[in-house]
Amino acid sequence: MVNNRKEHTRKTSAKQGPDSVTPKLMKIGATTPYNFTGPNLTAYGGLLPVATMLEKLQFQQLIEEHVTIKRLTTSMPGFRFVLGMVMALYVGFSRLNHLQFLEREPMLTGILEVVKLPPQCTFWRFLASLHLTVARQLLEVGRHMRQRVWAAAHVGLQEVTLDTDTTVDTVYGRQMGARKGYNPQHKGKKSFQPILTFLAETREYVSGELRKGDWPTGQQIAQHLASVLAALPPSVERIYARADSGFYCWQAVAA
Repeated sequence: MVNNRKEHTRKTSAKQGPDSVTPKLMKIGATTPYNFTGPNLTAYGGLLPVATMLEKLQFQQLIEEHVTIKRLTTSMPGFRFVLGMVMALYVGFSRLNHLQFLEREPMLTGILEVVKLPPQCTFWRFLASLHLTVARQLLEVGRHMRQRVWAAAHVGLQEVTLDTDTTVDTVYGRQMGARKGYNPQHKGKKSFQPILTFLAETREYVSGELRKGDWPTGQQIAQHLASVLAALPPSVERIYARADSGFYCWQAVAA
């Protein structure tokens, strides 16, 4: 039997292994040129200005002072894990699994000062190590940042309008706290009902909490309104509140 080498010779496969040469760390500093003139933030044009804004607002200092992070991390400091997840939200990725697409994104790795992002499991372990009180601590960080932004932008609102409402987050499987409640898009399915409050004048998110899927009680509404009032800057003197009939109860009126 005679084989024709031109017909039976296998093609050489491409290399699938990791790079033999480790890429150098990309550093972003004050001399890094950037420009942004669009009306909306984008994944590339707006990421560096956001990082510059957070740096001027001393975001790292607020996280280190108000957020309790006990886990000792090796790949990145604890603050950079928080900053990485915040940057991923700005890019448009809402799940930790999406971070794999940004593993070697030059702009993001340059801001975080790493060669590549840690794997998804490392972010999950970091989140699992945080206590439930961190949610309240992050709201405190947001309150301080709001005051600093208002002071830098010379926003001295004395009257504000608060819009409070619940939203529906449909869940699947046996999720803790999931209930069958008001769910117009997926009737009969279990869901959560987060309660959220926004500032009408500036469209800022003021406060909120993740709740189980049934209607909030009067005591829960009053507690939420108390946290909202505590998050407002001291320049506010008069407050108007708007909500639908589901929030109308004596506890809410008293609050």
